[in-house]
Amino acid sequence: MSQPLDIAVIGATGGVGETLVQILEELSFPVKTLHLLASMESAGSSVMFAGKKVRVREVDSFDFSQAQLAFFAAGPAVSRSFAAKAHAAGCTVIDLSGGLDQALALVPEANGDQLAKLTLPAQITSPSAAAVALAVALAPLIGLLDIERVQVMANLAVSAQGKEAVSELARQTAELLNARPLEPRFFDRQIAFNLLAQVGASDEQGHTAVERRLVNELRVLLDMPALKISVTCVQVPVFFGDSLSVAVQSRRPVDLVAVNQALDAADSIELVEADDYPTPVGDAVGQDVVYVGRVRLGIDEEQQLNLWLTTDNVRKGAALNAVQIAQLLIKDRL
Repeated sequence: MSQPLDIAVIGATGGVGETLVQILEELSFPVKTLHLLASMESAGSSVMFAGKKVRVREVDSFDFSQAQLAFFAAGPAVSRSFAAKAHAAGCTVIDLSGGLDQALALVPEANGDQLAKLTLPAQITSPSAAAVALAVALAPLIGLLDIERVQVMANLAVSAQGKEAVSELARQTAELLNARPLEPRFFDRQIAFNLLAQVGASDEQGHTAVERRLVNELRVLLDMPALKISVTCVQVPVFFGDSLSVAVQSRRPVDLVAVNQALDAADSIELVEADDYPTPVGDAVGQDVVYVGRVRLGIDEEQQLNLWLTTDNVRKGAALNAVQIAQLLIKDRL
């Protein structure tokens, strides 16, 4: 039995932060003292944990020497402002924002063995939800495929951008259903009943930060730094649950039977029968696995494998992956 730890959760009032606290309780994570931290605007509110209300305090004034492990579930700016301070105080940091460029990205099902190489206290990145889903699905196939290229169409739920984005989709939907004039606020245009072909601003090459992050993280997670990856991220009018269309190009013909067997046997994957397919609302939301369906070869190319993935981006893709990293830490290192 691991010794209880003093734990800090930064961004405790956000969607991911609240889910993270919930999962810590569900998994009976050995928590000694739980420090819930947020901005000045959110400080003073309370979050339930283990049947008690835990008061949220300001992160600005927190002494990180009081914690051994800190989950950063706020934005990149918050991580850049406080993660180094936490690390210097002897606290291991698990960042969910993508704001720490030098921190090792980890998905336990894909590259959990890399944790043993880190010196504690460490700074670790829990990758983007789309990268988590891809790593979970592709890791069992590395030995079966001689992967040359991966092409991804990532259909991202609005909850990845926080509660304000969720509220905006709900508001726009209500206005349109009630035949009221629509004025976009959070997004730059209508998101309800629409698709936005770009998530965030693009750079000079036309790629967004979300797309570049996904490419960089997947290369690290699969330990394939030269892997060719093409990504398009689309903002879809879905509250929770990312869905990804994936095409994997192999240098040799794909053994579809072996692929299905590997996916079916893998942890954290739910393989859907060939005559069916998973959806975020009907399957993934609230679940702790990556659903994989529509497993098939290319129409006229036996060296191409096509997959459809869907997963709860807030739960499995963010909060649970971070807690699973922490579970490995307390099992082997803390």
